Formats: sequence, structure tokens, C-alpha cells
Amino acid sequence: IVAGNRDAVEAALKVAIKNLDRAAEKGIIHKNNAANKKSRLMKKLNKVVV
Repeated sequence: IVAGNRDAVEAALKVAIKNLDRAAEKGIIHKNNAANKKSRLMKKLNKVVV
């Protein structure tokens, strides 16, 4: 995120969100916990990209 390479950051974020959703689905983490983590990641992305 620090480097500012938008394409790489978006690709990494897509993978992270997929993994968080999978973990929530399997019961490893609570679905609200996954949602909070995804929200924080999106906030960071929007700060850097904008």
C-alpha cells in the first residue's frame, strides 16, 4: 500500500478479501470480524489511491 502501485494493491486486496470471506465461511473468524477487517483494508486503499 505504501508504494502507491494501484494495480498491485487492488490485486492483493482482492486476494485478502477472498481469504477473509473463506475464513468466515469456515468459522475460523466471525463474519463481523471479517467485515471489519475488510472495511479497514478498503479505508487504507482509498486513502492511498485518492
